[in-house]
Amino acid sequence: MNIAVVANGEWNQEWGKRELSTYERLIAADGGANRIIESGYLPDALVGDLDSIKEENLEICRQQGIRILSYPCEKDETDLELALDYAAKVSEEEANGDSDAGRIKEIFLLGATGGRIDHLLGNLSIMFGFLKRGFQIRMKDPHQELWLLAGQKKLTGLKGQKLSIVPVTEKAIVRTEGLYYPLHQEVLHQDSPRGISNAFLGDEALIEVSSGTVAVVTLHSNFAS
Repeated sequence: MNIAVVANGEWNQEWGKRELSTYERLIAADGGANRIIESGYLPDALVGDLDSIKEENLEICRQQGIRILSYPCEKDETDLELALDYAAKVSEEEANGDSDAGRIKEIFLLGATGGRIDHLLGNLSIMFGFLKRGFQIRMKDPHQELWLLAGQKKLTGLKGQKLSIVPVTEKAIVRTEGLYYPLHQEVLHQDSPRGISNAFLGDEALIEVSSGTVAVVTLHSNFAS
């Protein structure tokens, strides 16, 4: 199931209208409901302490019978963490009995870039925790996409499209195929930016991380210069 969690970060409404149409389920993390509604859609669920959603949008959710999971403002988890946890449960319920249920599951995260740096760092921590649970959170905005990888993944892109591979553990052993700067089971260190600004040789590439975890960032062509 194609599912997206929408946060309350920077948002391009024109991009949002196109992007949101590609998902089967939309989960709003508090003020993320503003982004969804202003883009012409409704969330399937609203999760958080409800201190960021506009009152008129909260009323729309109530009138439309949207499922609302309300939490106190003083809590250990962020609204985004709670929304992602809800999305993970929905994903697991939908996958019940599916022969591919053992594979890592993807949840897209929109509206989570820009704004406060501490929120961005916290979101990366959340992504790390969900990866351990078998969920790959793919953070996406109009310019770029970021996810954490431990294992192997085939990528599709465009010839010359930029991407970066940055270890988020002390070190990572990485092999690549189809990139301008190849890696042959080489060690990338957390304190070195060696993996920044690689590029697709064609329209496909492979990244294999046999030890450690890396962040993979792909840049869209209008943002890759």
